[in-house]
Amino acid sequence: MSSDNAPQPNPLTTLILDFDGVIVESIPMKTAAFRKVFSFAPPEHLEEIIAFHLDNGGMSRYDKFRYIYANILREPLTPEQEERLAAEYAGLIFDAMLTVPYVEGAEELLQDCSRRLPLYIVSATPEPEMQEIARRRGLTGYFRRIYGSPKTKAECIREILAETGASPGETLFVGDAPNDWEAACETGVRFVARIRPGDTNRFAGRPGVEAIVEDLHELRDYLRGRVCSSRSPTP
Repeated sequence: MSSDNAPQPNPLTTLILDFDGVIVESIPMKTAAFRKVFSFAPPEHLEEIIAFHLDNGGMSRYDKFRYIYANILREPLTPEQEERLAAEYAGLIFDAMLTVPYVEGAEELLQDCSRRLPLYIVSATPEPEMQEIARRRGLTGYFRRIYGSPKTKAECIREILAETGASPGETLFVGDAPNDWEAACETGVRFVARIRPGDTNRFAGRPGVEAIVEDLHELRDYLRGRVCSSRSPTP
């Protein structure tokens, strides 16, 4: 599904990847955990909560909790309640995040591209948690830096641009959520969407999406001749 004929005015010098739904197939597991955390909600609200969760994959869990209480449950959310929700959610997902499968082609892409240009993770997961997950999965060596919340994704991307000196046109962000696309638009970097086979295309009609890929083999093919070698067996 990649758009190989899309214009590419600048060579890529920096690659930024979301984590959930881009490097690992964690969205179904996290959605099940979110459903369990909010199992106390009335059924009609619970389905609205899950739809909001899925539509806002690039949003931090804390921002999701605040929105859900203010706009769906229409109840006050105390700091103590917020921390209990966050602790329950983290407890449900952390160990599973260490074993969820990679998106197909992720390991090959990381091994290939990390030798050719700086790679970054920009995630909505709290930064210490994201860094620990990456460390325990043996991924830290691939990345120049691993970012997470409470900084917004746009703030993280701006820091990366400042650190690398790359222009937005030389920087590609790969994400799986409309919030990722919004961060790319806000910062001017290029954007490729990853959509899991069978999932809804949440990027339809959104300008500036260079390509849509189903897995990271497709992304690696899309980058071929720019920063990554053609697909070959992993050394």
